Amino acid sequence: MYKLYSMQRSGNSYKVRLALALLGAPYHAIEVDILRGESRTPDFLAKNPSGQVPLLEVAEGRYLAESNAILWYVCGGTSLAPESRVERAEALQWMFFEQHALEPNIGAAYFWLSLVKGGRDLQTHALEDWMERGYAALQVMENHLKSHSYFAAGQLTVADIALYGYTHVADRCDYDLATFPAIRGWLRRVEQTPGFVAMDWQPGAEVEDPARIAAGA
Repeated sequence: MYKLYSMQRSGNSYKVRLALALLGAPYHAIEVDILRGESRTPDFLAKNPSGQVPLLEVAEGRYLAESNAILWYVCGGTSLAPESRVERAEALQWMFFEQHALEPNIGAAYFWLSLVKGGRDLQTHALEDWMERGYAALQVMENHLKSHSYFAAGQLTVADIALYGYTHVADRCDYDLATFPAIRGWLRRVEQTPGFVAMDWQPGAEVEDPARIAAGA
């Protein structure tokens, strides 16, 4: 059974919890509060020298970091990971986009404005850039979703899970999604997927539901 080190309010951590929930995959959840320095302890750094969550123990003493790498690992061999060469590349294209265009802007704004006390005052100098670049990323997504229901393979995939993680909290950190109707429709489609769980859902010690593949349900 997987051991997942994650933080409840982290969008990157949530991506992995959402994927595991959609797949009905069993795992043991371990909460790590990065705001309290729990990812910087010697014990945690021995597992992940970058001191970040999420972190997945895939076998005893073997750990996998980086949310999108973890997504690809846990979803491999399921309908959430496209099989054809071009569809895999398209999914990865959007996952790379999420990490270089969405997460550094909307993710950063969410962290400092929603999670860190006094974060707005600490990051006043960066907020304008986050807004400009974040809105630019949302427009790229909106343009794609005007003619596609999902981001790759014509169905829910790891690409959608990766992008959903921070897009769905954009309105908590000053972004207005009123002018992005295609994104709002896509958010609803993701949320209506069988097995979907919200960011604040807590599995308790373990999740032991029988396996189900979300996109095929």
